[in-house]
Amino acid sequence: MTDPAPDIRPFTIAIPQPQLDDLAARLANIRWPTELPGVGWDRGVPVDYLRDLAGHWRTSYDWRAQEARLNEFPQFMTNVDDQKIHFLHVRSPEPAATPLILLHGWPGCFADFLDVIGPLTDPRRYGADPADAFHLVIPSLPGFGFSTPLAGPGMGPTRMAGLLTRLMGRLGYHRYGVHGYDTGSFVGPEMGRQDAGRVVGVHVNGLLTFPVGADGEFDGLTEADQRRWQAMQDFNDGYLQCNTKRPQTVAYGLHDSPVGQLAWIVEKFKELTDPADGLPEQSVDRDRILTDVSLYWFTGTAASSAQIYYETAAETDWGQADGADWGQADGADPGQPAPRVPTGVLLSTHDVTVRPWAERDHDVVRWTELDRGGHFLAMEAPDLLVGDLREFFRHRL
Repeated sequence: MTDPAPDIRPFTIAIPQPQLDDLAARLANIRWPTELPGVGWDRGVPVDYLRDLAGHWRTSYDWRAQEARLNEFPQFMTNVDDQKIHFLHVRSPEPAATPLILLHGWPGCFADFLDVIGPLTDPRRYGADPADAFHLVIPSLPGFGFSTPLAGPGMGPTRMAGLLTRLMGRLGYHRYGVHGYDTGSFVGPEMGRQDAGRVVGVHVNGLLTFPVGADGEFDGLTEADQRRWQAMQDFNDGYLQCNTKRPQTVAYGLHDSPVGQLAWIVEKFKELTDPADGLPEQSVDRDRILTDVSLYWFTGTAASSAQIYYETAAETDWGQADGADWGQADGADPGQPAPRVPTGVLLSTHDVTVRPWAERDHDVVRWTELDRGGHFLAMEAPDLLVGDLREFFRHRL
């Protein structure tokens, strides 16, 4: 699957100064809404909190410093089937390192993985076994970051997976691992299904699992699995419904207002980081959060990044129903055998993966439950993610 004479071009992030000036001007002229007294975070992001964060974005946050840090890592552009794909390609100094592709989610980006790049590519430098080294490929998923514009409708997990398996072949990797969280936990297993002969294993966190209507599928669930299923039913899925059903309409406000984009994203950091009752910056440095938001803003990807929800719903049954049944398995037939690609499932404190349903849909050979770290694990607890990746892939080779 290696493409002859692949068109791979070096890439450097360089946001034009007029875009930074425009952002500063918009942040200086925000029209703030009123809010009901005493409701806290129950009805959305509080005005006082967001006013402070937006002020930091305008006066203290240094995009150029963050841009320089991102540019410390080799970045490239290529086109696969008319879709532009941006990716980091960080090779290990260990010649026998395992190729590994890292897949982000929404509202994340390729920069989620900055803190794991060093330990994964150069474990010797970090006091670990050099046999656990990886060559890393970290793409911006199509529609996210610099992997724009979308080549057209239909860019769901299946098509994304096909493009990324082509990318790995184009880079000359004939045996490789896959890790993904959130959106990446849909795309990653699909890469394993499409490229099972080359994928040595798929590792996921933030994996969603759903009932399929089979007899007895709720029988014997552990107390932990029952709590996870209840948490999934209780989850405030307002953003999910908007992204799934009207991604273009909601994007006008996000694309035109930086504080709208900020609120839309920081609410997810509040809801999905650990501890649940803390503020987002207690788990992820606020400048890291603002780098994520800035990448969405400067690349203008509020609309294109949300399309994955619409496309995933079109490919599967999840997100289509109302109320407690907002998700179903991705076309899973309980009578069909699970994919044969070995799969490792890592659960943070916020993950709602129900184990029997995960084992129904995937060939789960490793199951790890953490007592700290939330949904954005690569930023919240990078040591835990690195450790589990090393352990999982150590036994796949």
